[in-house]
Amino acid sequence: MTASGKAPSPAGAAVGRRIGIGLMYGLWRPRVLGAWRVPSSGPVILAVNHSHGIDGPMLMGTAPRPVHFLIKKEAFVGPLDPFLRGIGQLKVDRDATDRKAITDALGVLERGGVLGIFPEGTRGEGDFASLRAGLAYFAVRSGAPVVPVAVLGSTDRTSRLHRAVPPLRGRVDVVFGDAFEAGDGSGRRTRKALDEATVRIQERLTAHLADARRLTGRRPTL
Repeated sequence: MTASGKAPSPAGAAVGRRIGIGLMYGLWRPRVLGAWRVPSSGPVILAVNHSHGIDGPMLMGTAPRPVHFLIKKEAFVGPLDPFLRGIGQLKVDRDATDRKAITDALGVLERGGVLGIFPEGTRGEGDFASLRAGLAYFAVRSGAPVVPVAVLGSTDRTSRLHRAVPPLRGRVDVVFGDAFEAGDGSGRRTRKALDEATVRIQERLTAHLADARRLTGRRPTL
């Protein structure tokens, strides 16, 4: 496993993907649409809506490439800490400027890997209504394309066995959108450029979510 303080391991993320495939397809019935839109090589950022705790593991098990997620530091407790590090996931302090997390995330992209981000910053309605600037920073700084991802169905109903998860063997849709460049092509990383990129990203992610709902027949959870 990756030791504390070391760069996230691509091999660890590959192991995490295999674990995700086994768990997600074993417990639920993912329907994956548009996975071919994820570039087969080179750096890419997956921007995922977030309304349930299984959204990250679901994407790890359904994405066509291993994913390094930025995950809140509160999740790295007890035995989960070495496990998450070992499968190449990145711990981030959401309440401060976490320079190590920034360096690790940029390192993933510099090595041609896949960085997973919940741009809303925390679990919410999953509608991309409120985006943090972190996604724009990583996209503009690295030049990596952004692929929007909509995970739908994880909050529609709860299992009778455990209310914290969707019904076992229930359908969860994972819809990948078209890759796009967040920057304006100038390479500028000023505050104005990042603000403009954030608006651009939000428009694309919101449009993708609406398209994904139409495609799958999923309605917003009330």
